Amino acid sequence: MQNQVANQAGRAETIDQIGLARLAQVAPRPKSLRETGLSRELLVDLIAKHFLDRGTLSLSDISDATALAGGILEEVLEFMRGEAQIEVRPARDDKVGLVYGLTDRGRAVALDAMNRSGYVGPAPVPLQQYRKVIEAQSVHKHAVTRANMHREFSDIVIEQGLLDRLGASVNSGRAIFLYGAAGTGKTYVSQRLTRLFPGLILIPHAVAIDNQVVQVFDPLVHKVVDVDKSEDAVMLGRGHDRRFSVCERPAVTTAGELTADMLEVIHEPTAKLYEAPLQMRANNGVFIIDDLGRQQIEPKQLFNRWIVPLEEQIDYLSLKSGKHFSVPFDVILVFSTNIHPLKLADEAFLRRIGYKIEFKPMTPDAYERIWHDTCVQLEIDYDPQVLQYVVNELHGRHRVDLLPCHPRDLIGMAVDHAVYIDNERYIDCDKMDWAWKNYFVSLQEFS
Repeated sequence: MQNQVANQAGRAETIDQIGLARLAQVAPRPKSLRETGLSRELLVDLIAKHFLDRGTLSLSDISDATALAGGILEEVLEFMRGEAQIEVRPARDDKVGLVYGLTDRGRAVALDAMNRSGYVGPAPVPLQQYRKVIEAQSVHKHAVTRANMHREFSDIVIEQGLLDRLGASVNSGRAIFLYGAAGTGKTYVSQRLTRLFPGLILIPHAVAIDNQVVQVFDPLVHKVVDVDKSEDAVMLGRGHDRRFSVCERPAVTTAGELTADMLEVIHEPTAKLYEAPLQMRANNGVFIIDDLGRQQIEPKQLFNRWIVPLEEQIDYLSLKSGKHFSVPFDVILVFSTNIHPLKLADEAFLRRIGYKIEFKPMTPDAYERIWHDTCVQLEIDYDPQVLQYVVNELHGRHRVDLLPCHPRDLIGMAVDHAVYIDNERYIDCDKMDWAWKNYFVSLQEFS
């Protein structure tokens, strides 16, 4: 048994080494200022802002803050010293090596830089490098097979034909249109599509368009994987460019809050920051537009926004200054709605979208499987008679379709009531009646 565990650990370590080596090939660490692809002026501005933000810094501090090697920074710091922007400060016990601080002239440079761009973080990557990295780790380079699809969704109850339609749609490279009643699992299933694309990817903290910086990394979207220790061991300090974070593939979901502005480069005038649009943050992953038809932007206008990116796999954006640029459009684009598609667009227009996949109510057998699994998860005794009462008497009598959201919601509310009344966790027919009355809105008119 111990040998088996050791062999499994060895295989995992080999996979990690291969993955880290691949990332280092996709974006190798720059060893010179030229290899960063950035101008000296941009780095001077960035470093000056770090000094302004934190006071005195050592070379090691600046390296950590900018994610650049000390050899690159020494060249920039030497220039800043020659321009009388920084000076050596008295050594401190908690600092190793020389410690620097801004001069009055350097402070003026930093304030001017901050007035032009409020970005203070790791050094950005040039636009050209960003394009190459996104294309190298494209989500469309992985063909999804039926075996992949059924394995990754084996832990949930879903109709097999529906699963096969989803799998084929993911391989198409076209937009996917999911529709059906609320609670049929459209959003939950679409968010799990990233499971079909294993492995880690690189997400830059920011991208430089000329000397303008657009922030890309979003901690709410990008799940960072800590590989620093294994990277040092495997790559001996020659790992991937540290201006990128190692992340899982992103899944960005937006719903009724979506506006047209969120699909363009966002400019925060107070902070003087540029932020990447949602689809750029979703690159190499899944972009889900949920509750289609509930947004402030008209559905037809929203569909039109994606025609060129979907056909050319390129998205065209612009900065407030008027500077235009393009980035790869490398996402699995999913529309999800509980409104009938023909109420959102005509058939001719919908043909351009790609796959239209309907999520329907469940069969009694599928509903029973979810009910049983929910009882196990919530540590509630499974009673077939209670289930039959819910299906036949409640759903049947009230003519309510069987949806995958109902078991967890109804059982949870019934348990809430049981704990409140008896301080015990259980369900019975009376408790399900109580849950039903509190879950569904009464159809009676107010008197």
